[in-house]
Amino acid sequence: MKEIQNMRWGYPWQPLLLMAVDWLMIVGAEELAYALRQSWLPIANPQFHIPGFYLYLLVPAIFLAFLQSSNTKIRRFPTWKMAQSVFRAVFFSILTITLLMYFGKVGAVVSRLFVAMTGVFAFVFVIGARFLLREFLNRKHIMEIPVLFVGAGETAAELVTTLEAQGGCGMKIIGFVADTPIAARFKGRYRLLGHMEHLERVLHMTGVQHVIVTATSLPAAEQVHIINRIQPYVKNVIFVPDLLGAPVSNMDIDGLLDNSLMLLRFRNNLAHWYNRAIKRVFDLILSLAGLVIVIPITVVIALLIHLDNPGPIFFAHRRIGQGGREFPCYKFRTMIPDAENVLKDYLAAHPEAREEWERDFKLKHDPRITHIGAFLRKTSLDELPQVFNVIKGDMSLVGPRPIIAAEIPKYGEYFADFCLVPPGITGMWQVNGRSDTTYEERVQMDTWYVRNWSVWIDIIYLIKTVTVVLARKGAY
Repeated sequence: MKEIQNMRWGYPWQPLLLMAVDWLMIVGAEELAYALRQSWLPIANPQFHIPGFYLYLLVPAIFLAFLQSSNTKIRRFPTWKMAQSVFRAVFFSILTITLLMYFGKVGAVVSRLFVAMTGVFAFVFVIGARFLLREFLNRKHIMEIPVLFVGAGETAAELVTTLEAQGGCGMKIIGFVADTPIAARFKGRYRLLGHMEHLERVLHMTGVQHVIVTATSLPAAEQVHIINRIQPYVKNVIFVPDLLGAPVSNMDIDGLLDNSLMLLRFRNNLAHWYNRAIKRVFDLILSLAGLVIVIPITVVIALLIHLDNPGPIFFAHRRIGQGGREFPCYKFRTMIPDAENVLKDYLAAHPEAREEWERDFKLKHDPRITHIGAFLRKTSLDELPQVFNVIKGDMSLVGPRPIIAAEIPKYGEYFADFCLVPPGITGMWQVNGRSDTTYEERVQMDTWYVRNWSVWIDIIYLIKTVTVVLARKGAY
């Protein structure tokens, strides 16, 4: 097919484009570090000079070697995983450069401060550039790989929906070969190129080299047979098993050579005490540092609450925390006095509101909210006092939603995951639609977070929370 032939050129150039962008960012980081070290800092060293060979070739080559050996498929992986791989590459690059300085006996001439600043700037620049490059390529649908779907059931439809929401992740779906049945939301969106009996003919006709197998409606033996039929004709086969909801971000795959068996190992990160300890230290450092900003804002908001509706400034609601224990969750007061009785009367008079409350434990149009309270909730500033919950250890900066006792049955078998860690001020549900998500989706998000936690996920969610709050999306 001519369409596929025209798209083939884009794929080999992507690693070279990424390399060029990384090189520019690394050189930029060196130049900035050099300028700071020599011109702006009072401890300038007149002996400190970097030859162009080191500045533009040797040092960037060390960085590029580690960056290229890490995860370079930036269009298919989440931002937190990209940040993790870049940090690891930058760390080992700086370690290598430091060792070369030591063994080359140039430590007295080459500034260690320059090397450290280069590492920090390189990490920030490379992450920023890769993120912007990924967004640009995905939005413009540039350099996409033609992909054929084999199977058009619900698993295929779910994957396509996810790919479309993320700009395609560098894939151009040319059509599908159908198993039975075809998912209703899949029909009409892409071309039906044939059925399973036509598979080899479709592969030959299209010349496609990348195939995604999503034929989960077929028996396991038949799925293996399909993969074996495809492999002689293509470069890459991606097999998507029916494991929706499993913590696949922390999954390892092992193969037993003698028996051709595949072992899937799932890790629950926050089930390990040392990961919980790292998370606690991370929370304390950021929370204590943030008090410089939190305290002045708290004083201003307290004054506004008093002027709008005299009464208590803070409200402590009983929530379920780590281990299933209740704790007082601090918030700015956003409701009128006697709020519980007002809610009871309102639900009795409005059956549709009662149904919404019983389903989500939230109301889009809550009669108890004050004027300043509506603003605080829309901007999520009502949750600012929870920083003190974090310092106490009742909460975390990022984590599952803090729920009330009545919500425990809705978590079912996933409540054990919820109890592993303190609930968070922010989390997956806050950056993925917030109150516009269904309750079942929120439970799945909380469970995914606990099982897949990493420091990088916390950092990315904190950054995303700021953007979501500024956009005022999904909060009420």
